[in-house]
Amino acid sequence: MSRPPIPVLPVALLFFIPVLASGGGRGGEAPPTTVSRVDPARYAGLWHEVARIPNRFQKSCAGNTTAQYTLRDDGRIDVVNRCLRDDGTYIEARGIARIADPETNARLKVSFVRFLGISLFWGDYWIIGLDPDYRWAVVGEPSRKTGWVLGREPVLSDDELEKIDRLLTDRGYDPGRFVPAPRKPSQDEDA
Repeated sequence: MSRPPIPVLPVALLFFIPVLASGGGRGGEAPPTTVSRVDPARYAGLWHEVARIPNRFQKSCAGNTTAQYTLRDDGRIDVVNRCLRDDGTYIEARGIARIADPETNARLKVSFVRFLGISLFWGDYWIIGLDPDYRWAVVGEPSRKTGWVLGREPVLSDDELEKIDRLLTDRGYDPGRFVPAPRKPSQDEDA
C-alpha cells in the first residue's frame, strides 16, 4: 500500500497557533488558490523568512527567523521554528504538521500546542506560491490575515520579489502589508 507524498511546512505560525479556521476569504471573497503540487522531498529542509504580515505571535522575534522541516515515518512533519530576540538569544518552537489536502500537499494543518501528547489548536497553512526550483515559497491561509514569503536564502532578488508581489495580488493579498524580515548579526546563527 503506498501512501500519498508527505508535504512539508514553510515558516509560519511561529510561536503560537491561533485557530485560523475561517470558512473563506475576506468579506465573502473566495480563499486564495494554492499551488497545484508540492514535492515533500524538495520542500524539506531549512527555510528563511523573507517577509511577513506582522502578527502577534512573532512579536518577540527581532530577526533571523527560520523554519526546519523534517519528514516523519508516520506521514507528518516535524517543524522547528527559530528566531533571534533583541537580547541576542534565540527562541525556538517545535510543532507538527499534517496533510489537509493529499491531492496537492499544498494545504496543511499545523499545531505548536501539545497537551498530554495530543496536538491542539490546528491552524490552516496553505502554500499559495512556489518557485519551480523551490528557491522561494509563499504561505497564506483562507482569511488572508497572515502570510509569509520564504526563501532558501535570507534574501531574494528584485526580480523574484516582483514576481512574488504579482502572485500576492493575484491571490487576493495586498503586497504592501508584507514587511521585510529583519536580519541581525549573530554569533551563533548557525548553531
